[in-house]
Order: sequence, then structure tokens, then C-alpha cells
Amino acid sequence: MADPDFKSLAALHSAAFLDTRAWSADEFSSLLSSPHCFCVSDDGGFALGRCIVDESELLTLAVHPSHRRKGLGRTLLKAFESESQNRRATRAFLEVAEDNAAALALYQAAGYQITANRPDYYRRDNGSQIAASLMEKTLN
Repeated sequence: MADPDFKSLAALHSAAFLDTRAWSADEFSSLLSSPHCFCVSDDGGFALGRCIVDESELLTLAVHPSHRRKGLGRTLLKAFESESQNRRATRAFLEVAEDNAAALALYQAAGYQITANRPDYYRRDNGSQIAASLMEKTLN
């Protein structure tokens, strides 16, 4: 992705995650100012990653609700993995809310395995807290 539009990323992130605090344009700008961070995108979504040495972290994958159930999440995940490999990563990892069944299914279908759990990691707008499942995958 060429120079990303941080406001558009923030708006899409907000639409994709209705029950949690959305990331701001300034947060996207700050992250993407690092040479370690990268964004792969499509009109209906994006994946933001950070690659350091041989590890790549999927920071967020957001798909606009009107573009869901069309394979875009899978496409963005593959693009994240491809860019990670281009940056010499051999392992990818991520955190996902344990109640996000669609994301868990996407990641498991792509070969990610749950390796740990972080209790009360995510805070919902209503004040409830949800554990994070930590997942990882060896990149070939």
C-alpha cells in the first residue's frame, strides 16, 4: 500500500469493531511511521502488521461489515503473511478475542494454533472484559 490514508483506516477500523474503542488516525500514523510496521489493504479492509527480525505480528485485521463473508479476510491474511515473508519473518503471531468466532475460524483455517490465553485482555465499550487467545503459525 502506498501512503495510507490514516483517517480512512481509522474509520474502517471503527466500522469493523463496533463494541471496542477504535484506533485513531493518529495511532495509525504513529504505528506506520515505524519501518517495522506495514499495511496491506483493499477497498473493504486492511491488515496491519509489525515485523521485527524473524517474527511478524498481526496487529489488527479489519473488514468493513458490508464486505464480510466474501473471502476478503482470508485474502488480507494471506497478503499479511506474504509481506511478512518478504520481510524475512519465519513465524507469525496474533491476539484475538476469544469470543470472536469468525476470526478464530479464519485463523485456524489458515493454520494458526492457539498457544496461550490472556484473561481480561480486551475491554468492551459496555465495560465487560474478554480474554485474548494468542495464536501463532510457522511461515513457509
